Amino acid sequence: MSLRLGIDTGGTFTDAVLVNDDKQIIAAEKSLTTRFDLSVGIGDVVGKLPQDALSEVTMVSLSTTLTTNSVVEDLGAPVCVLLPGYNEAQVKQSGLLDILPPQLVVILEGGFDAVGKEQQPLDETTAREAILKLQNQASAFAISSMFGTRNAEHENRLKAMVNELTGMPVICGYELASSLGAPRRALTAALNARMVPPIKELIGSVTKILDRHKIEAPLMIVKGDGSLASLENAIEKPIATVLSGPAASVIGACQLSGLQNAIVADMGGTTTDIAVVSNGQPELCVDGATIGNWQPMVEAVRVSSVGLGGDSEVRFGGHKGLSIGPRRVVPTSLLGHLYPEIIPKLESQLSGMVSARSNRFVLRLENNAALLQQLNKTEREAWDALAEGPVELDAIVVNNREYARALAKLKRLGLAIYSGFTPSDAVHVLGINSHWNKRAAELSANIWMRQMRFLYGYGKWPADDTEFACREVYNLVIESIRRLLIEVGLNESELANGKVEPMVDLITKMILQGASDADRIPLFKLDFASDYPIVAVGAPAASYYQDVAKSMNIGLQLPEHADVANAYGAVMGSIVQRAQMTVTQPLFGTFCLFTDKGPKQFDSLVAAQEFAIPIVVGEAEEKALSAGAKKPQVTLSYDNVHVKDEIDGELFLESTIIATAIGPACDWSTP
Repeated sequence: MSLRLGIDTGGTFTDAVLVNDDKQIIAAEKSLTTRFDLSVGIGDVVGKLPQDALSEVTMVSLSTTLTTNSVVEDLGAPVCVLLPGYNEAQVKQSGLLDILPPQLVVILEGGFDAVGKEQQPLDETTAREAILKLQNQASAFAISSMFGTRNAEHENRLKAMVNELTGMPVICGYELASSLGAPRRALTAALNARMVPPIKELIGSVTKILDRHKIEAPLMIVKGDGSLASLENAIEKPIATVLSGPAASVIGACQLSGLQNAIVADMGGTTTDIAVVSNGQPELCVDGATIGNWQPMVEAVRVSSVGLGGDSEVRFGGHKGLSIGPRRVVPTSLLGHLYPEIIPKLESQLSGMVSARSNRFVLRLENNAALLQQLNKTEREAWDALAEGPVELDAIVVNNREYARALAKLKRLGLAIYSGFTPSDAVHVLGINSHWNKRAAELSANIWMRQMRFLYGYGKWPADDTEFACREVYNLVIESIRRLLIEVGLNESELANGKVEPMVDLITKMILQGASDADRIPLFKLDFASDYPIVAVGAPAASYYQDVAKSMNIGLQLPEHADVANAYGAVMGSIVQRAQMTVTQPLFGTFCLFTDKGPKQFDSLVAAQEFAIPIVVGEAEEKALSAGAKKPQVTLSYDNVHVKDEIDGELFLESTIIATAIGPACDWSTP
């Protein structure tokens, strides 16, 4: 017998499954994710599996939502971005200044034009000074040159310089995306660089646990398109693992349910991710996955991902009333489960005057060396103190305001996290869930109700009727899920043209009316997803989706092992690697092929394509083999762009030659 070990590290839980040759789960376990030291949670969950079976493991595959969550929550390590040929307007358009301090975004002279001709020589002197000056403020470097996909010379020279001067992780924009669109490519490179430290920590933690259990098997990681990659590939290009968790859940949900057409809804602690599967295949978004407020140039399963999960903070949203997310906090019910000593402190808070700091405890979250080096003495002392357990924020503000400011700084940097009132607490109060500490959830709900009433003037609940208030929170989660489903459905239609927001409320009401009032014959009767049942997966899904499906009259499957679908999907994928080259016609009769050594000109399109084919085929095959594929098969495809002119007829503009290599990471029938 040979077994596959699937591990999924999410924001709240780390899951592990053992899968046999018949693709059946023989063991499944869950443990809490320990973000400050991932190896603790991973070690706990692997330790719960049958230990005698671990010796039969022939492959290990990992999926994670940590990179997705870092984008949604706007967290990540500090990085330096070098931008030859860019101007201030392009930097502003890219969004880089929304995620990085200005001193880490460096504009340099250099760059190319649309046909790969150098616009200005690369300013290597300024680049060298910036690299040496900023290396201690950054954990990695990203490089994106103007028209770097047409000529990568400047990017490659800067990469060599970073390697020579620092030896730190560095990635070029052209290595991540072949499309034009310099600002988005720069953002993609920066986001990728931000993810290098957490993905290295994750892989290091898994490797440590595998060594502890003497598991000598290849370790793969799920990419955002559902395919698998080697560790080396993931460390170099971690942005490819954005939506790794959602992609694995789609694969796992389809396999667990056996459905060919379905809406896969994966609800975790931080996000809700929804994908539509038709004919057994999820659609890919080749233009770039949308995660939170960003759309990096990375191919991934087309997933709508929003900051709505069991750990999302329930807060006052102004004129909208209550809002949920996108900020993640530690549910108080979980905090009370892990640290029962906070119960008397919550009781004391409830007996006194509430403030905005009530319900707030501070815990360690990340352990980022580059950020820790930037802390002053007081901030470092505060970080060290958090190793002893959660710190009550309200008490610290009263007793030591400098220390409180240090804790707030740790929170802003993503090194620490607050606790708060969440949907997970609400379902504990309502008795829908009982995994954690109900008493802590009830106290937290009472404190939160008083905050809403006395600080914001919101809430007409009966005094201390926590179940009444928690039912409102529960209903708001249901409403948010329904809205997201309708948005996904509208975005599937080309008629919507991306402008779905004005239609969501009206269409939702019409669908709910049709589902709840069978006797009424309206002029318009809408039917939603009659042929696409929901497959709900993820730990919180069972708490909400029965009511969602019933209210919208949709079919629902909550398959066995739905709570570990991500870990199961992690071992079901194949390795897929692509290579491509582009040919353009800048002048009539002149065909320009863009290679990594610069542009080459040909007299015909056929000649350019014939030159490109063996290069892309070899590159795709080499990538697949280095990623761990067994006997990859390579196929070719062409993406041609033509325009019609009234005088000249149909004119060729551009052709992209794409080689796709696909191979299994292991043979299911043999070890």
